[in-house]
Amino acid sequence: MLEELLQQDKTLFLYLNGLGSDSWDAFWLFVTNKWTGSAPVYALLLILSYIKFGLKKTLLIVLSVGVLIGVTDQLANFFKYGVGRFRPCHDEEINSLMRLVKSSCGGKYGYFSAHAANSFAVAIFFINVLKKHIRFIWVLLLAWAALVAYSRIYVGVHFPLDVVTGMLIGSTLSWIFYRLMGKLEAR
Repeated sequence: MLEELLQQDKTLFLYLNGLGSDSWDAFWLFVTNKWTGSAPVYALLLILSYIKFGLKKTLLIVLSVGVLIGVTDQLANFFKYGVGRFRPCHDEEINSLMRLVKSSCGGKYGYFSAHAANSFAVAIFFINVLKKHIRFIWVLLLAWAALVAYSRIYVGVHFPLDVVTGMLIGSTLSWIFYRLMGKLEAR
């Protein structure tokens, strides 16, 4: 059953990755790059937090998000080396059939996507923080997180299952950290 799931994941990857074209590559490389696709969003969210809540709560938010991203990254590394599932670009069965858009493939293993986990962790965290103050923030943040997550398939470095797992883990950890921040703030 697991073998069948992994084979279906490879088939879906090849389909989604194969939808790419040279004319869209620059856009998806922009989205997947942490400095161009994520850092500006993080900066904007911190500015919005400062405007809405002031310095003290913004510092608590920065601390919470910093630890959240650290935990998410380390958990992703633990799984990557613990599970040992090859990235698509290192998978001998399919690497000649796919498009690698990035200049390099990245590490050997890819389960689960830290990019997807981090983008969903930040999105869900800030949705919870800002939802009472900015009405449709959830639409924008989920759209951004989904773009970042999908970009990992598009550029050829993660299977869909890597991305979906990252989305779920990032979202779950985000909810936990948001609750913990609330308890710290109440003290």
